[in-house]
Amino acid sequence: MNQSLFDIDPQPETVSYQYYEQPLTERLRTFLRLDFLFQQADYFLHRPSKMDSRRAISTLIDLLNVLLRGDIRSETLKELDKFSRNLQNYLSYPGVDTDELQHQLTDIAQARQRLEALGTNLGSSLREHEFLNSIKQRSAIPGGACNFDIPVYAHWLRQPFEKRTEDLEDWYSSLTPLHKAIQRVLWLTRESSQPENLVAAHGLYQQQLNRKDQVALIRVGLPDNSELFPEISGSQHRFTIRFYQPTDLSQRSKQTANDIPFRLICC
Repeated sequence: MNQSLFDIDPQPETVSYQYYEQPLTERLRTFLRLDFLFQQADYFLHRPSKMDSRRAISTLIDLLNVLLRGDIRSETLKELDKFSRNLQNYLSYPGVDTDELQHQLTDIAQARQRLEALGTNLGSSLREHEFLNSIKQRSAIPGGACNFDIPVYAHWLRQPFEKRTEDLEDWYSSLTPLHKAIQRVLWLTRESSQPENLVAAHGLYQQQLNRKDQVALIRVGLPDNSELFPEISGSQHRFTIRFYQPTDLSQRSKQTANDIPFRLICC
């Protein structure tokens, strides 16, 4: 996305890594869930089939349900402000790429301005939308959004692809500033720390955390060709990583007994 803020000469990468993430705060959990839903929406939004349009609608309803659980707009603004203050502090540090730093500060300011402009009732117009509400109410029943349950939905799905896309883009557009702001927060979070190369003895790694470091996200990297996957559990005090070898998916995977090299980033 953007280069590092610091003029570090990294060693050339010889291995590509896949990262697994575990949020340690409720705020990061919510941001990651929203980002997942927005990515899912982006995928289905411009695909032509009726089932794709159904998935885009159900994803929009999921987004609105998540937004009901707290003041997401305020939480996102707080994170943007935090990163802005932190980056401002780096302006006087030697070795800092000031042009990149100013670019990041500008991006944060623009994301903040667009999110603030939405007002405090984020998503309210969509929650009061008669068509979307009818789908939301019936969707609480398994299979409740089929054609005979909501004739107006069946009629909308029969509209040309261009018409459905126009409606979907209009509905999602009111949430776009939130998506952009959350993307910015997640990128800044992930880029806030450098990776460590570590080894999990017999497939197990544990670490205490200093609460002053305010770690919010654990990222575990394994080579793309690795046959293992990690399970991460923890809190802001400590965390545990166990590496598993997948077996028959009908059975629980078993923890490997081997020593596993991996990458760790505490963000």
